[in-house]
Amino acid sequence: MANLAIIGATGSCGRQVAAQLLDRGILPTDGSLHLIGHAGGAHESELWGLRADLLDAFSDRAPRIEVGTDVATTDAEVVVMMAGATLGQGASDRAQLAAKNFEIFTEAARDISRMAVEPTVVVQSNPVELAMDVIGQVVSRHRIIGAAAWSDSLRFRREIASELGVSRPMVSAEMWGQHGDHLVPIWSEVRARGVEQGRVDEVIGRATSGRHVRDLPEEIRASRDQMLNLIQRDAIADAYAFIHTQHPDVRAAIKPFFTHFTAGRTTELATAHAVADVVSFLSGGARVTIPAQVILDKEWPGLTGPLAVPVVIEPHGWSHVVPQQVSDDELSALTIAMKAVSLVNENARSAG
Repeated sequence: MANLAIIGATGSCGRQVAAQLLDRGILPTDGSLHLIGHAGGAHESELWGLRADLLDAFSDRAPRIEVGTDVATTDAEVVVMMAGATLGQGASDRAQLAAKNFEIFTEAARDISRMAVEPTVVVQSNPVELAMDVIGQVVSRHRIIGAAAWSDSLRFRREIASELGVSRPMVSAEMWGQHGDHLVPIWSEVRARGVEQGRVDEVIGRATSGRHVRDLPEEIRASRDQMLNLIQRDAIADAYAFIHTQHPDVRAAIKPFFTHFTAGRTTELATAHAVADVVSFLSGGARVTIPAQVILDKEWPGLTGPLAVPVVIEPHGWSHVVPQQVSDDELSALTIAMKAVSLVNENARSAG
């Protein structure tokens, strides 16, 4: 993979994706990075300033950097979808966000459909499952990967690592399901290298005792509402302290909202970090198994449509789902998440 395009490059997260890709040296110097913005107005003119800034920062190892408003005119083999509004920009919940971004996703899909060669598309716009559903009308489903499950899993690993007093790379833990209230933490597969199993079991036991994964959406909503209420009262330190009274899976779910509403309405660093990881997996040549949103067709019995499960990443997309033994509670939560995703997508299409 030598040529990549970012749709929505002038947004805060799109800028970070460009910077992190160049900082890591993921794109070869004889490749190209295409910064794609919306035609007309500030977004188009900002592309030139972003290009100049990136070249000033990374010219010693940067590929060719181009700007434009139509991804179809590029030679990109990988397209990163970052365009779209975020919560707070005229949308107060996931349903409103879906309705607002549906037309943006549709326009991006039309442009992608006109590309000379079918690309691999990495999606991080929200709702990620809706963007995948729309783009999946013009791109083969095995070439579409949602990076949000990887960012959710990294957050989950961090929270478990903090409970164990170890660094995140020592922890193996995954979030599946929907990138939203219907996250599915796979507690049954949590592992930690170099940590006595008894300590790991103790953390898992505290977090799961008396709780059901299928009930997590209600916990997330209640905790998020309480946290946001504190933020609205300008009790920022209290809100941060409140987060840390919650279980690790709830913390992983609501902390991004804390960041979003206290740090310029964005989680740009963590969001871009996950995208850069996924692009590096695609470009690395080795087969890597990660949790990611993919468009399922019963590869996991009973599951269809965009949903996060563990898959094998290869240079041109994902090849297959990696089956795992999960608990009945986790499987039930996955089915509920699938239905929640389907409802959001259907309502957005009806509104559009």
